[in-house]
Amino acid sequence: MQIQAVSLEDYLSKIPEERRDIFRKIFDTVNNHLPEGFIQNVSSGMIGWGFPLEIYPAGYHCTPGSPLPFISLASQKNFVALYHMGMYAKPELLNWFTEEFPKYSKRKLDMGKSCIRFKKMDDIPLELLAALSEKMTVEEWVEVYESNFKK
Repeated sequence: MQIQAVSLEDYLSKIPEERRDIFRKIFDTVNNHLPEGFIQNVSSGMIGWGFPLEIYPAGYHCTPGSPLPFISLASQKNFVALYHMGMYAKPELLNWFTEEFPKYSKRKLDMGKSCIRFKKMDDIPLELLAALSEKMTVEEWVEVYESNFKK
């Protein structure tokens, strides 16, 4: 389920009402803890942070001509998802997160390569998401991205 929206407020208005408050809390947590330089946008049915083409003209290798993504947040059919490309590209960050998760949540971690899925809205570890958001600077993300994905 992709939500087509042009702004954060437009996106929020289309999320099921029972998820809006927690979705906004997750958004605020990530947005308030990201290092300087990441730009918020709405793309591919998600709210995201990354680099616009004006800052990183090479763009995203999977969809040339589009901005380079870093973190995205989406309300899917059965869960809220946080996509963190840094964890996908940097195993040390992924290991840190998976080791820390049980300290912040009593639920089992539900995660794909870069996607953290939250099915229960009453147990989302906002403090851990804040710490995760602070872990990678703009410069480090570009370096990790280029070393892992650019040919």
